[in-house]
Amino acid sequence: MDEVHPLSASEQSAVIRSRCATRMPIRRIIGVTLARRPASGFRYCPVCGSREPGANRFQYTSTIQEDIVTTRRGVGFVFALIGLAVLVSAAAMVVLYVSVSGGPGLSRGARVTSSAALVLRPDGDLPELRPDDVLDQFVDRGTDSLRGLVGALRRAKTDGHITSVVLIPGSLDSPYWAKMQELRDAIVDFRRSGKPVTAFLEYGGDREYYLASAADKIYLLPSSSLDLTGIASYEMFLRGTFDKLGAIPDFIHIGDYKTATNQLTEKRMTAAHREMSESINHDTFAQLVRAIAEGRHKSESDVRTLVDGGPFLAKNALDAGLVDGVAYEDELDDLVPVLRRGGEAVDWIETGEYGAAADGVRLRRRPRIAVLYAVGTIVSGRGGFDPTDGELVGSDTLIEDIRRIRDDRSIRGIVLRIDSPGGSSVASDVILRELQLTKKHDPSRPIVVSMSDLAASGGYYIALAGDEIVAQPGTLTGSIGIYTGKIVYGGTLEKVGVSAEAVTSGANADIYSPLTTFTPAQRDKVQAFLRDFYTGFLDKTAASRHKTREQVHALAQGRVWTGAQAKENGLVDRLGGLDAAIAAVKDRADIDADEAVETVTYPRRRTFYEALSDQFGGSSSGSASLVRALTGVRGPGRAIAAATAPGRLFRRGEPLALMPFAFVR
Repeated sequence: MDEVHPLSASEQSAVIRSRCATRMPIRRIIGVTLARRPASGFRYCPVCGSREPGANRFQYTSTIQEDIVTTRRGVGFVFALIGLAVLVSAAAMVVLYVSVSGGPGLSRGARVTSSAALVLRPDGDLPELRPDDVLDQFVDRGTDSLRGLVGALRRAKTDGHITSVVLIPGSLDSPYWAKMQELRDAIVDFRRSGKPVTAFLEYGGDREYYLASAADKIYLLPSSSLDLTGIASYEMFLRGTFDKLGAIPDFIHIGDYKTATNQLTEKRMTAAHREMSESINHDTFAQLVRAIAEGRHKSESDVRTLVDGGPFLAKNALDAGLVDGVAYEDELDDLVPVLRRGGEAVDWIETGEYGAAADGVRLRRRPRIAVLYAVGTIVSGRGGFDPTDGELVGSDTLIEDIRRIRDDRSIRGIVLRIDSPGGSSVASDVILRELQLTKKHDPSRPIVVSMSDLAASGGYYIALAGDEIVAQPGTLTGSIGIYTGKIVYGGTLEKVGVSAEAVTSGANADIYSPLTTFTPAQRDKVQAFLRDFYTGFLDKTAASRHKTREQVHALAQGRVWTGAQAKENGLVDRLGGLDAAIAAVKDRADIDADEAVETVTYPRRRTFYEALSDQFGGSSSGSASLVRALTGVRGPGRAIAAATAPGRLFRRGEPLALMPFAFVR
């Protein structure tokens, strides 16, 4: 018989660990061994924590007892974090519900159960669609979109519960006019129902009064003034600043009217620049005068005389017949009979509460029309938001939506809604190509372009895919031209004691160097490239607009036109807004004019998580958008932002189809 020897302490430990190896993994939490107090007749292994019969051979040390306390605290901390996360998630869901529903007991789009007045409060720059950034996902900043306002008016026109509209414009700070014209057209259309519109002005500038002039009655705050003074446009020139800094703006452009570079290279307007600016200013003013004359039942000459006498005190505006009364907002229901019923004031319902029309249950699916929005400066790659230039139309992002539309066989027609000053010539070209492929894929599916405030340069370039182009009289469009260049700041560096030297391989390796201007040979090469693109722009426009290259060239050379001027020159087909474009699609797609259609909007509204990712996911433009949303960039700041955009938004040396910026008051 083999002799049995007692195991040493190290050997006993090895046996125990071997036996417990399969039980250990589930006994470890946060890196601490779980030990348990021994029950009567059992022992607990300090390695794996399992219970076994027998004597208590394993003694618990003070260290193990400390591990028990630490473990319990760790587990408690973990469960506390989980509980906190659950509470935060629940609170977020409540906030999200309130933001989407409009508040407890209030549903967007809910039907009005009694007589009410619909209240419109257009404000700010009147965005095309309701913003979908992080802030707007949770907080209603009172920013009504153009589509929301127009849609509410369309629904209210046939809603028997809505007896009138109260128009209360806020501070309208957009430098452009087309979107305001579209809203004003919708107000005039609402009045055709026989229901009145009452306008109340807390402040009356040119834009605010322009909208109010569509109403039956206008009331002005007694302590306010009516600042009806006309239209002034301003353009800033930075050449003097560059000279002081020792920098040289070295730009090349095609066309005397391609004045976007003038803000960098000149100290004042050139003759062609002034000619174009005066033409746009005078035509826009004529549109303003015509609208006021029609709304207030005056002659255009009388309106011009009145404008020359502005601004007006409230009493003087009343005496001149520009307003119908001087009152506070709370006095309106005593002055306007339709705002009272049965001796009581009728309810006022805000646009956000009224919402879009409820479709109800339909036995047959409506024809579907896609509305594709191209809003912002056109850039290559993904779309997004620039803190100073606003929305960016990314070619990759827009092409993805175009392909989704093309693959959806239920889509009967497409409206391309453009509000863009242009941008990258390359990005504009690939977008146009994708639209042309879509039209080639199904020629029976029409593409109609609807121009908003801007559809110029690259914005006009992508519009060439349309079977028909619709613009407002105040749209700024055309600007058929191109430019590129660089700002040479070698002299600026020298002024502050910085020396820079370059090492190059290749005759033109430094063609876009920020230290030297273009050599004559380099300038010739850049000029040749620009001329080639410009010729292609002319040919594409000629093919789309059924003109010769020479006819288009006479209208091009970078010149910006109002929509009314573009209509006269054959650059657009008809005047009107998005509804007119949808009507054109219905006509071309053989959809009955009176048949209701379902509009499918692209790009789709972002979810909260997508907005959060875009704004705080690491991109400087995305995270800065929240700052811009809170502060805004207006007036001179926007002009400087537009002038410096080539150095911030585009590739080095990239040719740009981008219109100039002027801020208008």
